[in-house]
Parts: sequence; C-alpha cells; structure tokens
Amino acid sequence: METNTIPVTASAYTYPLLIKQLLHTPLAVAPQQEIVYADKRRHTYKEFSLRINRLGNALTNMGVKGGCTVAVMDWDSHRYLECFFAVPMLGAVLQMVNVRLSPDQILYTLNHAAADVLLVNEDFLPVLAEIQPKLTSVKKFILLSDESAAVPAHFEGEYESLLSNSTDQFDFPDFDENTRATTFYTTGTTGTPKGVYFSHRQLVLHTLAVSNTLALAPQQGGLHRGDVYMPLTPMFHVHAWGLPYIATLAGLKQVYPGRYQAGTILKLIEKEKVSFTHSVPTILNMLLSDPAGRDIDLSGLTAIIGGSALTSSLAKAALERGIDVFAGYGMSETCPVVALAQVMSEDLVEGEADIATRLCAGRPVSLVELRTVNEQMDTCPRDGKTAGEVVIRAPWLTQGYLNNPNASELLWDGGWLHTQDIGHIDARGYLQISDRMKDVIKTGGEWVSSLEVEELICRHPAVMEAAVIGVSDDKWGERPLALVVVLPDFVNKLSGEDIRTHLQNFASQGFISRYAIPERIEFVEQLTKTSVGKLNKLALRNQYR
Repeated sequence: METNTIPVTASAYTYPLLIKQLLHTPLAVAPQQEIVYADKRRHTYKEFSLRINRLGNALTNMGVKGGCTVAVMDWDSHRYLECFFAVPMLGAVLQMVNVRLSPDQILYTLNHAAADVLLVNEDFLPVLAEIQPKLTSVKKFILLSDESAAVPAHFEGEYESLLSNSTDQFDFPDFDENTRATTFYTTGTTGTPKGVYFSHRQLVLHTLAVSNTLALAPQQGGLHRGDVYMPLTPMFHVHAWGLPYIATLAGLKQVYPGRYQAGTILKLIEKEKVSFTHSVPTILNMLLSDPAGRDIDLSGLTAIIGGSALTSSLAKAALERGIDVFAGYGMSETCPVVALAQVMSEDLVEGEADIATRLCAGRPVSLVELRTVNEQMDTCPRDGKTAGEVVIRAPWLTQGYLNNPNASELLWDGGWLHTQDIGHIDARGYLQISDRMKDVIKTGGEWVSSLEVEELICRHPAVMEAAVIGVSDDKWGERPLALVVVLPDFVNKLSGEDIRTHLQNFASQGFISRYAIPERIEFVEQLTKTSVGKLNKLALRNQYR
C-alpha cells in the first residue's frame, strides 16, 4: 500500500514516547506537590526529579547501561517509584520481582530475566541468602532499608547513602521508544511463571489512554488533579496497574504505604486524605472489616477493583461507607487496564442496576479494540447474552512472553490477544465476564459459570467469600462444589442447606439453572489464593477433586 509519509525537517525534534517525557508536566505545574512514604518520608516532585537524577548517576557508576536489567524486591515505597522512572530512563530494563512467590520461583524469574543488579529490601535478605548461590547473572546488590541497617559485605551500599553520594544532575538520553522498559512475571496457576515485557512507547500510551478515560468520567469513576493517590495493588504487579505513572503525569499527591497492613493503610487514608486507589477484593474487604477503621470516614474515596470478581455484597458494603467502587478489567499481558466499569450519568441511580454495572468488566478504555468471538473467531453479537472468548487489540499489549515463542504464538493466535476469558457485551458496550475458559463447569451437557454462582452465594448476608469449582461426577461428568467462608459472627451457624435454599431462590427467578446449585457445600476458614490475591482454582481443584 502506498502512503504519503510526512517530511521531517533535519533539525526537528521527533519526540520519542519515552518514560522521561511523563515528568515534564508535573514539574511544570506541580513541582511542590508531595510524594509521601508511609510515616517515614515526604518530599516534593522537584526533589523527586533530583532523586531520579541521583539514582541515574549511582546506577551508572555501578556499570548499569542500556540493555542491562535491574531487579527490585521492595514493598510499595518512594524508592520503587524512583526505580519506575530512573531505571528505564537509562535504557535499562526494570524487573519487578514478585516478592510473594516462593524462593525457588523468585530465583527462576531472576535467572530467566538475566538480571544484572538487584535492589533488595532488608525484609527479603533471608530469601536472598537462600537463593544467592544459584543466581546466574546478578553480580551487584543494593540494600533498601527504612532504618540504618548494616550493609552486607558483598553489597554495593545502601540506597539512600548511594543517592546522597551521587550528584543530582543527570542527562537521560533519547533512544528508540520501542526499547524494552519493564519485565515482570505472570502469577498463573500452571507451570513456571511467564515473563511479560513492555516498551517505553507502550507504557506512555497506556498512561495517556487510561488517564484520558478516567478524566472523561462526568460524575462517577473519575480521577482529577485534586485527588490524592495511594496504590493498594503491589507495585511489582503489572506496574501497580500503571497508576503510579498516571498519578505522576497528573502531578497528584502520592502516598505509598509500604507493606500492606490494614491499620497503617487506614491511618494514611485518614491523615493524608487519600481519595483514589485500586485493589483486589481481598484488600478492600480487609479495610472494610478491620475494627480500627470503623470510625474512619471513607466517603470521597474512589476505588477500582480488579484481579478477581467484585461481588455485589462487597460493592454494597463499600458504597455504604461512601466509597465510589467499580471494577476494572485487564491481565498481566495487557499492561493491564483495558476496560473500566464506569457508570453513565443517566444510570447513576440507587439499586441493583447501578451495582450490576459497577460489577461488570466495563467498557473499553481509549484506543482499545475489544470483542468476543466464537471458536471460528467470528464476532459475537452485542446482545448481552451471547458469550464468547474475549480478544483484544491495543497499542500497549505485550508482544509476547520472554524467551517463549510457542506460548507467545498461542497468546496472539490470529493477530488478536487471547484472554481465555469468556464473556458477553451488551448494546451499551459493557463487557461482562462469565468465567475463565478453564474454570467453566460442564454438568450433564450444560455449562455452569463458576463466577455467577460465587456472586450469588456471596449475596447471602452471612457469607464473606466463596469459590465454586468443578469436581468429577460419575453421572453428570462434573458437578459444582462450593467452598464458603462465613463471617465471624456466623461460624457454625450456617448450613449447606441454607446456601442451597438461598441459591434455589435465584434459580426460581431464572438467574441460574437448577443444575448450577451444588449438592456439596463445604465451609472453610480461608480460600487458597495466588500471590496477588486471586482465587487459585487450580490448587482448589487439586485439593478437593
């Protein structure tokens, strides 16, 4: 195809989409805005910029250059935010290490990513001592400490000392915007973790598109320059959903809580007037149920919930506390945000319709092409009922798995990224996920959505959370098994028959088939989850099959 490309003047600046470009606006419009780390530190954006320069110098003096990989093992902190910028701005790759993986898995990810330098919080020194003899590429270490901890003999030094001994002037270079900026590893429940990677261009476009979608919200589900941001999704997990980049671009006051502890988080929300966050349902439930938070005013807080399905009971509990809660949708491979369940102004009414919209996966954010397809890749009608696999195109989706071409081709079969989620889209453009392809239960020739049954079980006032899995059955092939965690006041007071009666009411109204009602219901103290708080249904199936 012939095209007419634009001529470029020899002296023109072509402005590559690099992460460093995200700093221009906040330094111009909000240089005195604060970045806060728990109750330990606060500094301005101007100081933040100078600290990035110092970190650039410190890493360069250690031999870090373009193409190197710098790995970080830390809680959510000002240090991590500085690494989000300084490391990729050098042309190096930032590897965000999932500190909740097992030591063997952490070792695998560091070796697989060929990390050169490791920044490690003192809390994880025992893990490092266990895996260090087997590290194949990491040669240099930096200690991250909130106190004046002793620096191990083989370390280059402690983070703050290295910064204080480095100059605050550094000229970060321009380079190809398609340069890899970050790498992290999926927390899937099958096989070894898979590395996903993103370029500067992808991260900048994700930042612009998601911030654009949030800013376009007329009443509900928005983000603006007056907000105070705090992540409650770990920074090692898909860039904390990309929100630290968005908050920095917008010049927001940012609050980083360190290790997630309910009491600390609630105090920070109250003291720093946090108004925007994001988390998995487990963290939201932890905050709502913590006795120390009952007297803390949470009204005015906006919270995007993802990772696992947001239930109506949890949404109602949050709304009752004044939290503007709604779901977001994405996955590690999508950077991650591709849809948000913002409610249109005309639909902002109290009742089930409003809550149902908040619970769904949402509508695509700017620049995302999202559809549901059948096995032949034909697009399913947007009728709110015809289900198919969700496939996506967007300019920031990972282009593959690191050093895994076979899995990469399966991910991108037919030129669309395959999510392996089953869902349907309604006439308004809202996506509703009905299940993961591997979690759908086939009983007597009928498909049962585990997510739908879980959601209905969680509507029982005595239920905290639930998981529904398929277990083998000689007669029906599979039958659903419900694993239920009840609220503390109802322990030993709820029976399986109570849950079945509760579900039969919904079956009689046509919400679910009577075949979806489990005969077997077990009450458990807790449900097995992945390192990022998702239900680990593979582990549950192995445990109960």
